Amino acid sequence: MPSLKDYRDRIASVKSTRKITSAMKLVAASKLKKAQDKAQASQPYSERMSEMLDRLLSGVKVNESSPALLSGTGRDKIHLLIVITSDRGLAGGFNSSIVRLARQTVNQLEADGKTVKLICIGRKGRDLLRSTHRDNIIEYFEGPGKQGLSFRDADKVSRMVLDMFAKEEFDVCSMLYNKFRSVIAQIPTTQQMIPFVGTTDTANDDTADAGADVLYEFEPDEEQLLEELLPKNLSIQIFAALLDSSAGEHAARMTAMDNATRNAGDRIDQFTLAYNRARQAYITKELIEIISGAEAL
Repeated sequence: MPSLKDYRDRIASVKSTRKITSAMKLVAASKLKKAQDKAQASQPYSERMSEMLDRLLSGVKVNESSPALLSGTGRDKIHLLIVITSDRGLAGGFNSSIVRLARQTVNQLEADGKTVKLICIGRKGRDLLRSTHRDNIIEYFEGPGKQGLSFRDADKVSRMVLDMFAKEEFDVCSMLYNKFRSVIAQIPTTQQMIPFVGTTDTANDDTADAGADVLYEFEPDEEQLLEELLPKNLSIQIFAALLDSSAGEHAARMTAMDNATRNAGDRIDQFTLAYNRARQAYITKELIEIISGAEAL
């Protein structure tokens, strides 16, 4: 049975841990507000860009003469996966969910005879994937949770991907990240970037039915516009994913630290109850020894 000193040490240790987790929760909450505002501010632009590309695609028949980012290489042999996680842990299942999705995707593609290359954005994803897919990792970038996340970070990744595609180093490029839905919900998402595929999200918009029969005329023609817009869209979608991942990381860390603080409080109550019971038992034992000694005299 632990001594009273052992219980006091445990209570003090858990109280110290609770102070740390409570402080981390407050820090994550303050960062979440800024990251969430940035993520929400970027959504209208990225969504409208997707809608515009959908309209352009409706008037284009994909063939060998189509823009390369739209038609692809014509092969499906080499897949490039951009895996976005965070640089730090203590965020619940935020990183493990994406790493699990990445491993499943890599294993499935390799089982189908494909070659897989990985670009890791975020130290946690890189470290976790190294244990099983070290040979697949070709590049690493700092994670989205850093201070001062800007469009240049996404553009740097985009330029590398476009250079690799121009050299035909891969055939299909997809991005794996946590899509920010709410403070308690981050959805592991796979989004194909190259060859570009249209989205169906706009079909559920309130304005979709109203604009379904509208005839658009583009100047210059659709293929020239796609040639210009698709590289920009790649950077925009990567930047939106980085912002979503940043907001999701802070939300997941805030939730995890809140749970840890509550669990620490529960443990303190349990140790305090055990301490009081042990103290009562020691006092009762000493009283019995004193009374027994007095009666013996």
